[in-house]
Amino acid sequence: MSGLLRTIATRLAPTLRGQAVIQRANIYTKPAKENIGPMETVIAMTMFCIAILGPSGWILAHLEDYKKHE
Repeated sequence: MSGLLRTIATRLAPTLRGQAVIQRANIYTKPAKENIGPMETVIAMTMFCIAILGPSGWILAHLEDYKKHE
């Protein structure tokens, strides 16, 4: 059955695709207008860590409370 589907897919795929749309990315090779300092980097990384790990840490810390059915 899978051989039949593979054969149908390989023969119909080029027909179904038609003309492929070509997308080009705009790539800029100029240096940044402003340099980001180490303190700004530390603050940004800290905020990302809090935003990503904070809610999961809260849930894990209160897991026993969530297990109780009151």
